[in-house]
Amino acid sequence: MLDEQALVKRAMAGDELAFLQLLNQYEQTMYRMAFAYLKNEHDAIEAVQEATYRSLKKIHTVKEPAYFGTWLVRILLNICHDMREKSKRLDLQENIDIGNTASNHERFEMTDIITKLPKEQQELIFLKYFQDYKNQDIAALQNIPEGTVKSRLHGALKKLKLYFMEKGEL
Repeated sequence: MLDEQALVKRAMAGDELAFLQLLNQYEQTMYRMAFAYLKNEHDAIEAVQEATYRSLKKIHTVKEPAYFGTWLVRILLNICHDMREKSKRLDLQENIDIGNTASNHERFEMTDIITKLPKEQQELIFLKYFQDYKNQDIAALQNIPEGTVKSRLHGALKKLKLYFMEKGEL
């Protein structure tokens, strides 16, 4: 199997099979991220499809093959943000699966609370704690200094802690 950078270079040169192999590697991650962000299976699938289409059309704009994954996730996050801004609806029947032992109700409640944070903090929380990105990778993805990532995460966690303290759960 070719390494990812070689596949990216082939995809950038117009090799659609290489592009499909790349998408295969990121398909589950993209879906989980979109679902965590949008909290709706249909919208998550639509976001992944749109990200796939846009990335195919813009594959030639990848500046560094080593960062294909962050480039692809950035496209997906922009689409998810746009979709959420357009719809402004929350489907309370959907539950999010973030792979931990909390009950569905607790997971949905946590995600609902996170969506009340400012957009920048939401994205950081999803990337850091739902997708296990490192601060350095988040900084590259967001085009911000690593120190800014740390301070925004700190502020977001402080707000979440305050919320839970007010509810008497801490």
